Order: sequence, then structure tokens, then C-alpha cells
Amino acid sequence: MITQIRGRIVEKNPTDVVVDCNGVGYLLHISLNTFSSLPDDEAVVLYTHLSIREDAHTLFGFISKTEREVFKLLISVSGVGPSIARTMLSSMTSEEIQNAIATENVALIQSVKGIGVKTAQRVIVDLKDKILKTFDIDEVSVHTSNTNKDEALSALEVLGFQRKQSDKIISAIIRENTDASVEQLIKLALKSL
Repeated sequence: MITQIRGRIVEKNPTDVVVDCNGVGYLLHISLNTFSSLPDDEAVVLYTHLSIREDAHTLFGFISKTEREVFKLLISVSGVGPSIARTMLSSMTSEEIQNAIATENVALIQSVKGIGVKTAQRVIVDLKDKILKTFDIDEVSVHTSNTNKDEALSALEVLGFQRKQSDKIISAIIRENTDASVEQLIKLALKSL
């Protein structure tokens, strides 16, 4: 299996890149995150995953081993193919996907084009333990942010705000400030509501 390619970029598009490796051009399908991290016409190392199906052999390229590992975990879930996994990695960073799975944020995962509620729930059920083990995410901090979120939502509900609207805003705040306290969450949410 091809695990990495080192070469010079000869063609670069938002969805794919051609890397010249000793005179052989490899077409690699990439995410937008990888695209934005690539240099122009320079030597580059991309970590790869070869997807083999009856009708196609497709090579996917990633700027980091972490992104490749998240991709492999995503495609291991029933109903998530390579194209949906690549779309997820284009919509969110690897870290955002890991945090969404670890915090069981179904709405955030479902916000990716092509993923419905059941698939989002399956991603969480199948991958939460693997994400926590593989990437050494501290479950205490995940639990704390969930507890802080619940307390902030309850407080906003008491203040008369709708839970659904508050949930979207609080989730967005947590994505930017992962270790925000309950008070900070409420203050920031009140500015946006």
C-alpha cells in the first residue's frame, strides 16, 4: 500500500492535486483543509490512503497523519464512504471532528452535507471510544464542557430564551472557546441572542 508521497506539486485544485514523484504524476484527492495548507509548486510530503473498489482505485492525500487517521476512522463507519469523509474533513478540521464526536455533538456532524441524523449518531456511537483512545482526548474536559453547556442552556432557558436557538449559539461559542466557564458561556451567548 502507498502510505506517503514525496514530490513536487505540478497541479493544484481545491479537490485534488497532482504530485510529480520521480517522473510519475500521482493524482491525490484532498480535503479543503489540506488544499489550504499546501505550498505552490514546491516539494511536499502527503500522507495517503488508497481506496480500492471494484470500479476504481482512488488515492487520497492528507497534509498530516492525524487527518489521515480521522479519515480512516470515518470510512470505517457504515454509511460513510470516502467522499463523505473527505467532505467532513473539508467542512471541519480534524480537531473539530474529534471534539464533535467526543462531545457527542450530533448537530455539528449532521451539518455536513450528505450526513443525516442516523449517520451522525452512528458516527458517534462507532467512533467515540476510538477517538478518545487514539487521540488521547481527556474525557474529563469533554464531560466538563458538556456540563458547562447544559448549565448555560438551563440558565438561558430560565432567562426566557428558546433552548434550540441557545443551543446553536452555545455550541458555536464552545467551538471557539473550548474551556469557557458557565459564566463566560452565558455572557457570550447573551451578546448573540
